[in-house]
Amino acid sequence: MANLDNRLYIVATPIGNLADFSYRAVEVLRSVDCIAAEDTRRARLLMQHYGIQNKLISVHDHNEEFKAPELVKQLISGGSIALISDAGTPLISDPGLPLVRLAKEAGVVVSPVPGACALVAALSASGVAVSRFSFEGFLGRTSSSRRALFTEKLNDSTTWVFYESSHRILACLHDLAAIFPAERKIAIAREMTKVYETIIYAPIHEVLSLVEDDKNMRKGEFVVIVESCTVKKVSEISAEQLRILTILLKKQTVKEAVALAVEITAGSKKLLYREALRITQAKSE
Repeated sequence: MANLDNRLYIVATPIGNLADFSYRAVEVLRSVDCIAAEDTRRARLLMQHYGIQNKLISVHDHNEEFKAPELVKQLISGGSIALISDAGTPLISDPGLPLVRLAKEAGVVVSPVPGACALVAALSASGVAVSRFSFEGFLGRTSSSRRALFTEKLNDSTTWVFYESSHRILACLHDLAAIFPAERKIAIAREMTKVYETIIYAPIHEVLSLVEDDKNMRKGEFVVIVESCTVKKVSEISAEQLRILTILLKKQTVKEAVALAVEITAGSKKLLYREALRITQAKSE
């Protein structure tokens, strides 16, 4: 693969195991005019492993705003560039968005070169339902900001995922356990594709105990997956709700009886009202 056209290639790199790198990705890194890397030191290790010799340019959180225009000028003039992050797929909680947006605005073709992604890898092996999920990236650094998000997500009907560091994983799990029922299941994945890869799927209280008791479980980068809240759909009222409703209907109007029954039993107003109509209709026949 030589003389690539003036495209910006978004190249996914291994998240741990260096063998998780596609032939196409290697050829793209060899053939582009330069490689824009989040961390040039880590990029060199990958390039040395695959015998890639190419020009490296540092593009990270602190310089991407002013680096992006320079790189887009190079693309417009006919150059080709590959963007890589420290590990995994660029822009997934990594730098690169200003460059991609500016390139698109300039009419430059942006092409993904798929590969490893910690988020997807963890989801695939977690045991948690993933037909629908949301991704929250890295959470706030304070307990209050995390708990605010957890409270918001308490009754979320879809699986949701976030990244966490080794420095905050224990405090984060304590915050999660303070908001969520102890039996709600979560998965944590650490050291993905590395020698000490660990993926655990268990109730929150079990995961918290494990991380508290084993210091090795507090090492590495973490993907945390929280199972959705499953709310049973009630299709009928209970025998006790029916008994109370029947008694109330002897002295109250349908509207009053239903309102009191809802207050006493915490039942569904819709179902209790439907049952009240059935009872009163049966009496009139």
